[in-house]
Amino acid sequence: MHSVWKTSIRFTLVTTVLLGLAYPLVMTGIAGVLFPRQAGGSLILKDGQVIGSSLLAQSFTSDRYFHPRPSAAGNGYDATSSGGSNLAQSNQKLVQRIQGDIDKLAAQNASKPVPIDLVTTSGSGLDPDITPDSAYYEAHRVALARHISDDTINKLVAAHITPRTLGVLGEPRVNVLELNLDLDKSDR
Repeated sequence: MHSVWKTSIRFTLVTTVLLGLAYPLVMTGIAGVLFPRQAGGSLILKDGQVIGSSLLAQSFTSDRYFHPRPSAAGNGYDATSSGGSNLAQSNQKLVQRIQGDIDKLAAQNASKPVPIDLVTTSGSGLDPDITPDSAYYEAHRVALARHISDDTINKLVAAHITPRTLGVLGEPRVNVLELNLDLDKSDR
C-alpha cells in the first residue's frame, strides 16, 4: 500500500511539471517564434505608440469614423470587464436599448434596414469586427462627415473585408480599428 502512494505522488508531480509547466512554456515559446505579432496581443502601433489591438473593439463616436458593435463590457469596451449584459431577449431594458439604437441609426440612413450587429453586443462585448453589410451601411455617414465620395469609402471598406477563415470558418468581417486608421491615412 505504501508504494501505491509513492507512485501516485510521483505521477502527480511528474505530470504537473510536464503538463502544467513544461508544455505551456514550450507552446508559448513556439508561438512567440512562429507568430510573434499574435503572441504579443496583435497590437497596433501608430507613430511608435500602441493605440490598440486588432483583437479588441474600441469606442468610436465621431461621424468621421466607423462605429463598432455596442459593448456591454464594463462601462463599454472595457477589456478588464469582458462580458455580455446577460439580459434576456424579453427584458424591457434590452428591448428599449436596441430599439433606441435602431431609431438613431435609421434616422441617419433611412433607405436601408439596420444590420443586426450594429445594435446587438457580442458575447464578450469586445468584438473588433462588424459585418461588411454594417460597414457599407455606415459608409454614407462617414463619407458625408469627411467630405469624400461614397464610392471612395465603399472601395476602402471592400479592401478591408476579411473573408471566411480557410474559406469555411466564420463569416466575412471588417476590423473597425484597422478601417478607421486607413481612413485617417487617406485624409493626409
